[in-house]
Order: sequence, then structure tokens, then C-alpha cells
Amino acid sequence: MTAFEIRALLKQLEATVEENLDRHLASAENWMPHEYVPWSEGRNYATLGGEPWSAGQSRLSPIARTALELNLLTEDNLPSYHAELGNTFGRQGAWGAWVNRWTAEEGRHASCIRDYLLVTRGTDPDRLEQDRMATLQAGWDSGDKPLLHACVYVSFQELATRVSHRNTGRCCQDPIADKLLTRIAMDENLHMIFYRDLVQAALEIAPAQTLRAIADEVAGFTMPGSVVPGFARKAAQIAQAGIYDLRIHHDDVITPLVRHWRVFELEGLDSDGEQARQDLAAALGALDARATRFVERRAGAQAARRQDAAG
Repeated sequence: MTAFEIRALLKQLEATVEENLDRHLASAENWMPHEYVPWSEGRNYATLGGEPWSAGQSRLSPIARTALELNLLTEDNLPSYHAELGNTFGRQGAWGAWVNRWTAEEGRHASCIRDYLLVTRGTDPDRLEQDRMATLQAGWDSGDKPLLHACVYVSFQELATRVSHRNTGRCCQDPIADKLLTRIAMDENLHMIFYRDLVQAALEIAPAQTLRAIADEVAGFTMPGSVVPGFARKAAQIAQAGIYDLRIHHDDVITPLVRHWRVFELEGLDSDGEQARQDLAAALGALDARATRFVERRAGAQAARRQDAAG
């Protein structure tokens, strides 16, 4: 799309943004992050004469720590996300109002997860801070995604984040962590609905271009946490634990949104739209096949470990 076409599309979608923003403000709960942190468990660390951190102080399992750290460090990169969305959507009118509101809500997430981890001594605070510094210095670059690609990407990403937070909460086996992450996941769900409905409106205005964006983002999706130090290793561990893996990504993130948009029921598409839909079907099939292979390999490895333990 040309710069002129993008400006025209932004203008056409602004009424939907205004409507979605009004609905969001009416639905969103103005919750308080400090209410979800067990402050009475806190005590000084070494510099103030307290006890330095050790792994035995954490009530979280190693995989729960890994998942919670990755979720936190992903949330930490909010300055980059704000800049990227502002550049893509603009900073004026309803678009700018949404970007600022979204940023304000997202800012609570990192704040309360970090407070929980530090107060409960859930993870190594020195390494966590080192990773935070590295993550923010790396920043996050969307690759100058076009407008429609950005709308589709954040739809998938917000739902993926919701699922990841909920599954991490369960993995923690701590009712306080579970309650905190459930609360954060509720925010992420409302954010997903905002973007999901924006893509729905875009399909009515520019169906072929929006279908192309959906196909491209299904095929090339990566989580924004990919800039976190050790991301590949941590993501693999999280996948092996069943917290977030390719099967979950396909079944609980991509498929529900594609189904909601009813992309395979659209009529009257031009040749570009039909080609995009065919590419989307191929991308979905490839993702499903990859997910199946992953689950089979994981099951095989788990069976081998059980056999070794029994023998």
C-alpha cells in the first residue's frame, strides 16, 4: 500500500478505533497492582544488611521461574512497543488515545510481576536486572510492519500473551502468582479483542490486503520476547513443559482468531485475495504439521525418560 492509501485506511478505521476504545474503557477494570503482591514476605537484600538471594529461597519450580522471568522481560520492553505502535498508528486522535491507554495498562504488568518475584525471592534479582538491561538495550523492532500486518500481529500476540500468562500462573502452583497472572491475562484479553475487531473492520474495507497480512503473520509470527537473552533455550524449555508450545499456538491462538474472522467464508474476493487465502491455508497446514511433529517428539522423549527411570 502507498503512503496515501495507508493514510486513507487509518482514516477509514478511526471510527472503529473510537468505538472499540469506548467499549474498552467501559469494560476495563481499574485494578491496583500493589494489591496482588504479598508485601509481608519482603525483607532486605545483602546491600542493606539482609540476606543475599539463593535458589533455595524460591517456592517456584525451575520451569515456573523460567516462564515467569520470560513473561516479565517481555513485558519490560514496553518503551519499544509504545514507540513502534505510535509510529504505525500515529499519535493523534483515537489512534493515539488508544496507544497511550494500552501503554498505561501494560505498564502495570511488569511492575507487579517484578514486585512479586522480588518480595517472594522467586528468582535471582541480580540476573533478572542484568537481563532487563540487555532486553531494553536490544529494544524491539517490528521490521516496519505495514499497518494491516501490525494490526494482525498484535491480535495474535495479545492472545498468545494471555494464554502464556494463564498457563504460567497454573505452573507456578502458588495461588498468589496464579491470581496475579490471571488478572494480567484479563487485560491481555481485552487488548486482543480491541485488535481482533479492528482486523474484522479492515477485512470489510480492504479484504485482499488484510488477508495477505493474516497469511504473512501466520507464516512468520515470532513473539516479541525473542530479544530476551537466552530466549531460544527458555522458549524450548517452556514448550517442553507444555506452558506454551506450537500445538497451543496453533489451537488456542491462531485458529480461534482465523475462525472468528471467517476468512474462509469471505465471498467476492479478487485474485489477490484468493491467492492470499490459499497462502493462509498452506501456512495453517504447515503450522499444524509442525505442531503435530513437536507433540509426537515430546511424547516419545517423555516415554523414554519414564522407561529409563523404571529400568
